[in-house]
This record gives sequence, C-alpha cells and structure tokens, in this order.
Amino acid sequence: MSEKDIGNLNAIIDCCLKIEKFTKHLNNADEFFQDEKSFDAVLINFVIIGESAHRLSEELKERHNNIPWLKIKGFRNIVVHDYFGVDAEEVWQIIEDKIPNLELQIQEILGN
Repeated sequence: MSEKDIGNLNAIIDCCLKIEKFTKHLNNADEFFQDEKSFDAVLINFVIIGESAHRLSEELKERHNNIPWLKIKGFRNIVVHDYFGVDAEEVWQIIEDKIPNLELQIQEILGN
C-alpha cells in the first residue's frame, strides 16, 4: 500500500473520530441541526472524507469494493455544491448508521 493511500485512509479515520466526537452530546437530527458549530464541523469532515476517498488509488478501491467509494464521493459533492439543501436528518442517519462501520472498515484495511 502506498504512503499516499495510508495518509488518505488515516485522514478518513480521523474525520470519523471527529464526527463522533462532535455529535456525541446530541440526541437527534433536530439537536444536530440547531447546533450550528457541530453541524458545520461535521459537514467539513464529510467533505474531507470524500476528498480522501477520491484520492485513493484505484487498485485499493477495487480491492476493497465492499466500501461504497462512489457514494462517499457523491455525498461530498452534495455537501459542497448544495450546502443549503443538505438534509440534517439524512446526515444524522449517516452519522449513526454508516460512520462507525466506515471507521472499522478503514482500520481493517490499515491492519489496525
């Protein structure tokens, strides 16, 4: 695995951890949306996750095709290009349902 891939995978893990940290005090999508600092901080971390996923080698993405790389990049595009149209409920569901699993999958790739 290249140093570039390792760096991008570590960036994804770092963002997952930040997202979890920034939202642990919140109970639902409404609270999340009302907490402007947490909402904005989480969204920028989704952008970084998408950018990092995009920069991974095609070989790595093909080898680990169980991870929805295109969806991750697509969500980054939604956040960047339609920020005011981002649905807090959808983001909250991704935080609860997808982020912990993504973190584990990336740790497995890195052998952690």
